Amino acid sequence: MHIHILGICGTFMGGIAAIAKQAGHKVTGCDANVYPPMSTQLEAMGIELTQGFGAEQVDLNPDVYVIGNVVTRGKPLMEEILNRGLPYISGPQWLAENVLRDKWVLAVAGTHGKTTTSSMLAWILEDAGLAPGFLIGGIPENFGVSARLPGAPALDPASVSPFFVIEADEYDTAFFDKRSKFVHYRPRTAILNNLEFDHADIFADLAAIETQFHHLVRTIPGNGRIVSNGREANLDRVLARGCWTPAERFGVDAGWQLGALHEDGGFDVLLNGEQQGTVRWALMGEHNRLNAIAAIAAARHAGVAVKDAIDALSRFANVKRRMEVKGVAGGVTVYDDFAHHPTAIATTLEGLRRKVGDARILAVLEPRSNTMKLGTMKDALPGSLALADKVFCSAAGLNWNPGEALQVMGAKAQTFSDFDALLGAIAAETKPGDHVLVMSNGGFGGIHQKLLDKLA
Repeated sequence: MHIHILGICGTFMGGIAAIAKQAGHKVTGCDANVYPPMSTQLEAMGIELTQGFGAEQVDLNPDVYVIGNVVTRGKPLMEEILNRGLPYISGPQWLAENVLRDKWVLAVAGTHGKTTTSSMLAWILEDAGLAPGFLIGGIPENFGVSARLPGAPALDPASVSPFFVIEADEYDTAFFDKRSKFVHYRPRTAILNNLEFDHADIFADLAAIETQFHHLVRTIPGNGRIVSNGREANLDRVLARGCWTPAERFGVDAGWQLGALHEDGGFDVLLNGEQQGTVRWALMGEHNRLNAIAAIAAARHAGVAVKDAIDALSRFANVKRRMEVKGVAGGVTVYDDFAHHPTAIATTLEGLRRKVGDARILAVLEPRSNTMKLGTMKDALPGSLALADKVFCSAAGLNWNPGEALQVMGAKAQTFSDFDALLGAIAAETKPGDHVLVMSNGGFGGIHQKLLDKLA
């Protein structure tokens, strides 16, 4: 089958492309911005890419067009597909019908932590010899790729693994399907990590998101398992609407618990108050420890012994762009992190502060997500950045003034509309021993390397 993917350079649609190629399909695709690193990765797989959404692409004559949610009405190619009555399908639905149909799907949903927790879960299953397939919205360093088909498990090399781990996003599916992506996946095991208001461009309020999460809960079978964050009243409210699946909670007294935190960053895992073992790793922050016990619980439902899951996490290498050290220059350490929601910003800073103690942290923020561009979360920004010693915020592309939002921080915070001025101010402020934490869900103009070059 020949599939042509519209919006192929997004992380999710790029993962669809990789999986389809591995499955033996002919894959081509297009996007508004075809550029490295995704373009390089896709071309290395033998996938032909086209810049833009020109109507002439119908001459490729694929069997089906797979539509990403970046595509809107008015794109010439999409209008031509509709006018000619050509076959099209959303990315999540294509994945559900062609890959997930016969699989034991383990889905990780939540406002925060989906990518990291999905990566942990996939690695635990891999380390246990179960060779899962996965599609994750980042690149787990243990695998080096964001997506793959299930492989032949070590326990039975003649078979194909039944397991597939997927990052279950609540964002909408496509312009013609406004349900959350995750309703297509029909998981047997589901992690509900947390739930806050986000995606203000498509959801009117928190209640609208809770409704989508309950749609997900409705799809989980009675012989499945829900692993839910017991600290989240919003998730409790979702489950109270109706739940037909056994649910385990984590982060509270009854269920999966965080035990003692060790000086080396390791921590004890408890189940109903009983010690299960100690995770030995270098990851920072309580949010990651909660992610870990959720992954351990989900893996147990898939048959992995708790002690084996704990042992596997000692070899977990995290995900690119999650507190990733980009380099050290002039005695200054520069980090890259995907945080863009105030809660994620606060927990990321908390983890770094625990690591570096009294050393100075310079937080550099690009409010780039659709929610942040709308200014929906602007009042929460000062509190989320409180643990930083200095704050540098980009004002480019915003219809609100971050300087006004951050003025309560006084001289501690500065905002810049010009990228070069922002870069220069950061470089001028740094001292040996400082830690510069760059937070954005985009490339931020390559600021990490440009700053390292200046400091060198």
